[in-house]
Formats: sequence, structure tokens, C-alpha cells
Amino acid sequence: MQVVNWLPRTELPFAAPSRPELLDMPEPEPEVALMPVVQAEAPVQSAPRPAERPKIEVPRPSLASTRTGAKPVAEVEEAPVVVKPAPVPPPRFALQLLRAGACLLLVELPTGEAFQSRDPAYLLLKDMLRAAGLPDAPQIVGEPVRWPWLNRGTLDQGPEAARDFVQGFLSVQMEAAPCSCLWLIGLPAVRFAGEADAEAFNSELQIEGLGLAWAIPGLELLMEEPQRKAAVWQAMRRLMARWKPSNE
Repeated sequence: MQVVNWLPRTELPFAAPSRPELLDMPEPEPEVALMPVVQAEAPVQSAPRPAERPKIEVPRPSLASTRTGAKPVAEVEEAPVVVKPAPVPPPRFALQLLRAGACLLLVELPTGEAFQSRDPAYLLLKDMLRAAGLPDAPQIVGEPVRWPWLNRGTLDQGPEAARDFVQGFLSVQMEAAPCSCLWLIGLPAVRFAGEADAEAFNSELQIEGLGLAWAIPGLELLMEEPQRKAAVWQAMRRLMARWKPSNE
């Protein structure tokens, strides 16, 4: 019952005397009204959010450029495109130099081989010489000029080299024995000695270092297209005075 001290209201018979200190009752302490303490609730503040920092995009090099040390695409300067000219194949031809009287004849060899006495092209050439009043048995001067000069090697054998070679060969022969007129028979002779083309057929050409030349269609072309012989004959009549002054 949670009783610490118990005192009887009246004296009990045969009971032991009470101790005086137990009989002193303490005066009750005045009650003090306790005021309820109300704590003011602090306004709930939300935790401040950190200010968002602006995002900065940093370009990162790709893996390939990091490994190879290459510059980013934006920094790579476009290299100028160099277009190399296509290589020009060397021309192919065979020419024979002949001498008939006061004229030199640079003739295209139709088959690439030297003339034989019974070749149709050689027989046509003999007829042309007789009509021009020149010996019909021309003398062969040197070996045929065949181009390209070499089948292998790094030597330049383009059109310009061929022209320089043919003109140099003719210049040496003319210094040895001058001529009144140089006949250029066939397109390769006209192109690489006279620096002209097929439009120059049956006309006169003045070549620096070589003098006067006459451009004539090739012997094979004259045999295939006989109608061209008339234009050759007319041009021959105009030029005949250059190698045969006594003929009108």
C-alpha cells in the first residue's frame, strides 16, 4: 500500500511510546499554480536549395583523336586538292628519211618496217617523185626513226620529247646536205616535225630551224582514198618551182 509511516489517532494501550520526531507534522507548502509554458513554434522553413550552376558544355575529343593526336574536326584545315594531270602515253610511229634530188622526204612507214621494192606504198611514192620531176629512186638516209625510243626505263618519251627528237634528227641531216624543200608524208611526220595536224595537208609549213616543208597525207591514206590525189597534185604544181626552177 506504499505506507512509509503510520500513526494512530489515539494512544493505544500497552503500546510503546511514540518518538517525538515522528509526531511533528510538516506544514504543507503553499501550492503554486504552474502556468503552462507554451513554446512558440518556430515557423518551419524549408531547407535552402543550392543555386543551380549553369551547365557549360566542354567539348571532349573523341577517342580516336586522343590516341592519334589528331585535331578536332572544326580545327582541321582543308588541304587544297591537287589534281595531277593524267600521264600521256608515248606516241607510236615509224618514219624513214629519204633524199631525192634537192628534196628530203620524211615518210611514215605504213607497216613500221623499211620499204621493200615491191611494196604498194613505195610504188606510189616513186610515181609521186616522177610527177614532181625528181629521181624516182630515192636514197635512204639512216635507219628508220621508231618511237618510243625505249621500251622500258624512266626516260620521258611523251609527245614533246618525240617532237624534239625528230626535229633534232632532221636538223643534223640538213646541216650535212641542205635541201630545197622538206616533204612531210603522213600524219606522224606532219605532227612531230611540222608541229601541225591533218588540217595542214597539202599546204606549206615554215618550220623554225628546218625551213620550208610540204605537208602530204600518208601513202596508205592516199591508197585508201584515191580522191585525195587530186589535191596533192594541185599542191605539187604550186611548189614544183622550189626544187625545179626550170619547170613552169
